[in-house]
Amino acid sequence: MDLGIFIILPILLIGIMILLYIVPLGLWVSALAAGVNVGIFTLVGMRLRRVNPSQIVMPLIKANKAGLDVQVNQLEAHYLAGGDVDRVVDALIAAERASIPLTFERSAAIDLAGRDVLEAVQMSVNPKVIETPIISAVAKNGIELKVRARVTVRANIDRLVGGAGEATIIARVGEGIVTTVGSSEEHTDVLENPDHISRTVLGKGLDAGTAFEILSIDIADVDVGRNIGAQLQTDQAEADKKIAQARAEERRAMAVATEQEMRAKTQDMQAKVVEAQAEVPKALAQAFRDGNLGVMDYYNMNNILADTKMRENLADGE
Repeated sequence: MDLGIFIILPILLIGIMILLYIVPLGLWVSALAAGVNVGIFTLVGMRLRRVNPSQIVMPLIKANKAGLDVQVNQLEAHYLAGGDVDRVVDALIAAERASIPLTFERSAAIDLAGRDVLEAVQMSVNPKVIETPIISAVAKNGIELKVRARVTVRANIDRLVGGAGEATIIARVGEGIVTTVGSSEEHTDVLENPDHISRTVLGKGLDAGTAFEILSIDIADVDVGRNIGAQLQTDQAEADKKIAQARAEERRAMAVATEQEMRAKTQDMQAKVVEAQAEVPKALAQAFRDGNLGVMDYYNMNNILADTKMRENLADGE
């Protein structure tokens, strides 16, 4: 008998624990105490559908106490879709308190789109300040200005789904600053009136197609950077110098090649002269044999050559 009790009692305890897990009586009692009508079979059905009943019942009680008309099926469907039920309900309560028109369907769509719907509602009430990185812009006189701006934005609930994010706002503001500074004749004009940038950029409607509404653009800091114009002129002069040097080197190489060619021609002519001079004794010998040249003629020719050489030496000495 005692052995049977020891066997049946653990089985009975395990069965009770399984029953309490499948039938969340505690949540059902909490819902009844809060005045929320949630059937016990509805809670059991959540268990069978692998839905955590506490993540549905507790936000439902919260919404009911806040006076929101939210149904169990809506919360469960959003949970099964992978949404954050508790954050959606918190966003609906915050919107209700701030008199912001926001339905459950839109709130759930914003949450499923990957945006923080509660933060969006809070940003609608309390605008957010976005600080841009340092933006480099160059005025017409070539002076670089480094500008940092603060953009005050408010979330636009209607454009949260499909609207661009903060990165687009920062990119558009940076583009507007670069355009405004680039259209200034002198960089001192920007330093004297930095609010001109704010007015010009704000008037471009940069928040179109984004999930935000730009309230103001304030220039936080303006610093003078490099003289880009002078640097570009220096680089251009250096490039022109290198081009001129290359062309001069090309002309020098052509002159050297021409000189070498002329020297080769001169050496060739000298070789021909030497070759011709080598033929003179042969011609003289042949003339002697043929009787065309006598001894006296040969001596007279030598005297003429000697006289010519003497005159050349005298001319060189003078």
